[in-house]
Amino acid sequence: MAIRRRLETDPDLDITSFMSLMTVLVPVLLLNMVFSHISVLNLNLPGLSDASVEEQKENRQLELVLRADYIDINYPAGIRVKRISNRDGKPDFKLVSDVLQEVKRSLREKDIDKKDLVILSEPGTPYRTLVSAMDTARSFRAVVAASVVDAELFPQISLGDAPAPGEQAQDQLAGK
Repeated sequence: MAIRRRLETDPDLDITSFMSLMTVLVPVLLLNMVFSHISVLNLNLPGLSDASVEEQKENRQLELVLRADYIDINYPAGIRVKRISNRDGKPDFKLVSDVLQEVKRSLREKDIDKKDLVILSEPGTPYRTLVSAMDTARSFRAVVAASVVDAELFPQISLGDAPAPGEQAQDQLAGK
């Protein structure tokens, strides 16, 4: 009896379908990475023991109070600088930016380098309004050397609850 032996050979590996998959998959994943952009917003939350003795003597907080019908800008806290009524049912953030720029300018004239601002909002304030207020308070568009740049206003933003309507700020003129 003659025994036949098979000659064992390794089969060839066909990877063309895998290479086709990678050719399509890699560009798709790279394109998705380009369009995914996450922005991080740093907020400073007030601490319980952060208040120094100097801050307790002088309350020099700049406040932006968001109400349903208007926005108050207070400096120092409790003294109204300007009340800005809504236009067409929406907050007038252009005018808010102009007033904050004027406040920043007047503080610089007094050699005060203020970078913090407290945004106080009523319960039920729309998220979009809160984010727009934060963007408006953080920076403004300025033309420098024939190019438009974002100039800094008050980048350190804290959030809080607005005082009850009966505890609203006094006008600056009435306080004098």
